[in-house]
Amino acid sequence: MAQVDVAINGQNYRIACEDGQQDHLRQLAEKVDGRIGELVESMGQIGELRLLVMVSMLMADELLENAGTAGTGDDANGRDAAEAEMARGIDAVAQRIETIAAGIEQA
Repeated sequence: MAQVDVAINGQNYRIACEDGQQDHLRQLAEKVDGRIGELVESMGQIGELRLLVMVSMLMADELLENAGTAGTGDDANGRDAAEAEMARGIDAVAQRIETIAAGIEQA
């Protein structure tokens, strides 16, 4: 299992990941760090945990919005497909957050 060092909100973290996923994790960390930077700019340093929770919720909201527009129409099949895709997206994000949290705990 590989490890990658990332910086979020000025804090360094060593995250465990699958071999070959280091660059992907760095990109994810950059996105999270950028969103946290936006929040810090508008709200100040309100605590690392609160910032991470807020960013997670904002990103999940964006994912839901994007999945909601993925339907092919107003018919029931289109809605069902959009809801199924949204559920898969939420599950994927939740698994990634759990993996990242576990990696942080191990560091």
